[in-house]
Amino acid sequence: MNRLFAALVAIALACGLVRAQSFPPGYVDPLPLLAAASKEIGEANLKCITFSGTGYDGAVGQTAEYAVNIDWPRIDALANYTRTINWDTGTSKETFDRKPALNPAAWKYGLGWRGGTPIQKQTRQTHVVNGSYAWFIDGDGGEPVAAPAEDAERYQLDLWLNPPGFLKAARLPGANPKAIWRWEQIEMGRDGNVVMPERMHVVSITVLGKYRVEATINPQNQIQRIKTTVSEPAIGDFNIEHESTEQTAFGNVKWPIAWHSHQGWDDNWQFDNASTGHNAYGGRFPKVLPNVCDDPLPVPDSVRRAVAPSTAVTTEKMAAGVYRLGGTTHNSYMVEFRDFVAVFEAPLNEARSLAVIEEVVKLAPGKPIRWLISSHPHFDHIGGLRTYLHIGSTIVTHRKAIDFLNRDVLNYRPRTINPDIVSLWPPTELSEG
Repeated sequence: MNRLFAALVAIALACGLVRAQSFPPGYVDPLPLLAAASKEIGEANLKCITFSGTGYDGAVGQTAEYAVNIDWPRIDALANYTRTINWDTGTSKETFDRKPALNPAAWKYGLGWRGGTPIQKQTRQTHVVNGSYAWFIDGDGGEPVAAPAEDAERYQLDLWLNPPGFLKAARLPGANPKAIWRWEQIEMGRDGNVVMPERMHVVSITVLGKYRVEATINPQNQIQRIKTTVSEPAIGDFNIEHESTEQTAFGNVKWPIAWHSHQGWDDNWQFDNASTGHNAYGGRFPKVLPNVCDDPLPVPDSVRRAVAPSTAVTTEKMAAGVYRLGGTTHNSYMVEFRDFVAVFEAPLNEARSLAVIEEVVKLAPGKPIRWLISSHPHFDHIGGLRTYLHIGSTIVTHRKAIDFLNRDVLNYRPRTINPDIVSLWPPTELSEG
């Protein structure tokens, strides 16, 4: 009887194991894929890495012209670039040289440009991530300045947007990896004259409890693309993907020495978006030192004590019925007419615009904001356009920007990362098309 009971238990466990490992059509077990990718690059042997070379950066959100399918404007080379990533400690340090007076001092590369912030004064730039904190230093020995919360979170997310980082993140609590397969036609312009599609696997995980990150794994068990979606006030769900090539052996580990990052949508025919930029940064970083890392920089007290910028609006009367609405890096202006109000500029984000709107209501009670006049469609200047759409304003802008704004910004698409007031309570006219 004991032997029979043991046999029945073994059969029950085996059946349960089979059920636990069964997947619906189209889905596959992610664990063997992750294990093979880890073995391919020696990921288990890698705790941290330092790599160096020369890169480039583009001003994401700063459209140079009203054109489609172009790169974001190139600002300058990232010379003497060195980055150290330590996945065990959750830290990163980047240093590079870039011509001063071309960029806001707080701008790293890619998404995060804000015109109106202090201008970079020194050549040497340093960006550090330590846990949930991030800060930058302008020049050698400069004062550390805390990165805005949304930038700090994206910098923290970026620790895991590389092949070893993705594999390590897939084992963290809450990652919940899932996998699919599909045939992919390789991009001819970049990957050569490839005619036949290749069977690829895609593994998706959850990082930082909210970001869905997916890795494309090729038949050689190499992760060649990592993609995620973040929140950008003007666009909403915003594509970020890193592509890595030239997988190179350094001792018992492999690391890709060529990188480029897409930020935005690469849609040659613009089926869904009219965004006017794509490639954000990249470069070639051939000097690689596996497991050679300095001790992580401690979080400065000034960074720990930093508070989020206030949304308080400062009002300056400039003439009868004309007010400057300041209090942050960007300003708005209101002009009061007999029966309505017009506002010039809706910068930054929804929170800023809601605060400005409340101030306008106090200054001109009972008068609707009929018009929001937008000077140009750079992301930091249009982050609040949807807020004015929500309260019933008509957007006035240059005719060349209308297609972009109507398709990419003033739309009824879901915002999955950070829903705004329009996506939660769309005006009737918008929800009915």
